This record gives sequence, C-alpha cells and structure tokens, in this order.
Amino acid sequence: MAKLIDGRAIAERVYAELRDEIASLKSRGATPGLAVVLVGDDPASRAYVRAKDKMCRELGLHSVKLELPATTTQEELLARVNALNRDEKIDGILVQSPPPPQIDEAAIVRALDPRKDVDGFHPLNVAKLTLDDDSGFVPCTPLGCLRLLRETGTVLSAANVVVLGRSMIVGKPMALLLMRKGIDATVTVIHSRTRNIPEICRRADVIVAAIGRPHFVRTEFVREGATVIDVGINRMEDAGNERGYKLVGDVDFDGVSKVAGAITPVPGGVGPMTIAMLMSNTIKACRQNSTSPGTVLKN
Repeated sequence: MAKLIDGRAIAERVYAELRDEIASLKSRGATPGLAVVLVGDDPASRAYVRAKDKMCRELGLHSVKLELPATTTQEELLARVNALNRDEKIDGILVQSPPPPQIDEAAIVRALDPRKDVDGFHPLNVAKLTLDDDSGFVPCTPLGCLRLLRETGTVLSAANVVVLGRSMIVGKPMALLLMRKGIDATVTVIHSRTRNIPEICRRADVIVAAIGRPHFVRTEFVREGATVIDVGINRMEDAGNERGYKLVGDVDFDGVSKVAGAITPVPGGVGPMTIAMLMSNTIKACRQNSTSPGTVLKN
C-alpha cells in the first residue's frame, strides 16, 4: 500500500517557516500584503478566496479582499488592478480565476505589476521560470507539488517524470520547474493528442496528474513503487453524500494506491499546498520589494 503524502501536514510546516520570516520582516518595518480580487459569485471561487483571506489573517499578513459584481467591466477591473499596483501596502495581487466571460483574463494578467504577480502567470514571470531566474514567481500549484516531492524524499535528479496536462496553470510550469538545473528531472508531457499514454506512464518514476479528467490514471498506468501526485479536483455525483457529490482526483486512488510507492489524496494533498505557496510567494514579494534600491520599508 502506498505511503500517503499528507498535504495538510506539509503545508503546516511551510507556515511554521513563513511565520519566522514574517516576524523578521515586521521587525524591519515591512508587513507582507496580499490583495485577492474576486469578480462574480462562483461558489468554488468564493470558497478559495475565503480560504486565502483566512490564512493571510492567521499569519498576520495585511489582507485585502475585493469582491466585485459579475457585471464588472474590463475597464473597471483594470482600474482596480492598477490601483493595487500602486498601493505600497500590497506586495501580491491575485485575480481569482475564472472571471466572467466579458473579462479578458490574459489582459488582466498582463496588467499586473510582475513584481506583485504572486500567481506567477505574467509573461515576465513565465520567462524567468524558463530562464531559471529565481527572482520570478513560480505558479503556486507546481511549486506546491515540488515541495510535496521533496518532503517525501523523492529523488528527482535523473528521474523520469510524466506530467499529464499542458496548461499554463500546472502542466507547462511544472515541466519547466522539474527540468531546472539543480532539480534535473527528465520530463515527458502528456496531452490529449499523445499516443500510448499507459505505456509512457508505466516508465515513470513520478507521475504528476493535472489533466482534469476524473480517475483518468488507473492501475495499469503506474509501475510499482512510483510516486503519484494528483492535482485534479473533480466533482462526481454521489447519492450517498449529503451534498450530492464527492470530490475526486485525476487518479483512481483506490486502485493506484495499491501499486504506487507514495500518493497524494484528494482532497488533502495538493490543495493545501497551493495556498501555502501563495503565502510563500507573497512573503518573497515583500522581501524583494523591501530590499529593492530606493524602497522605503512599510509600516
């Protein structure tokens, strides 16, 4: 039976480290600040925003939560983003995805000050990830996956890693991160046009599943002893559940956990780490903003 990778416990270790750094920053007059912008009333997005705001407050960060109506125009949202770009109390800005259809999300991301783009999606931060420039911000979910792998003692140097999915949120940055010098994994990215997917996956030492299809990765995909990181979070009907559904990953946990060496659960695996890495990126932004030439430390 696979070792369970407990994302909640590992996230708590991250928070313990961050509390020390937050205390050090505050002693020098700098309080990290995060602004989260929610447009519309999508229930899942609202829950994520609440969780992020709650963790900010628990850590003692300056937290701004902007909840805008679903009718917000592109120009109105850009004006809000520009105001946050200028706000010296804000080190990190996150505009919750997905926005309503009238919003051009890519244009909003480009409008962010890249020094405050703690989600890591601005073109400048994507370029820095590609160039192994540590001053940029790595998207939170891939960063959390890497921490999970390291905490589990997974050897990544020269390891064969298969990443299922090529999104800019997880798949592409995950592959770039794993290929970095010093991490040195050999990465294969699988997508909807890939042939012989089970065969490719069976050669992997590590599988990172972020394909958005419930239970896509089955037992026959996984060689014995492999480490499996399940990024997926999907709703499946469940008449026995009072909510009428249950949350499952992209991996068939019941089957795969019998052959894998280590595996993340859903929920409780990658999810808690995404928020932990958002907090980590925010503290990093504050540190970098506070040590930039000519920067005045904030009260």
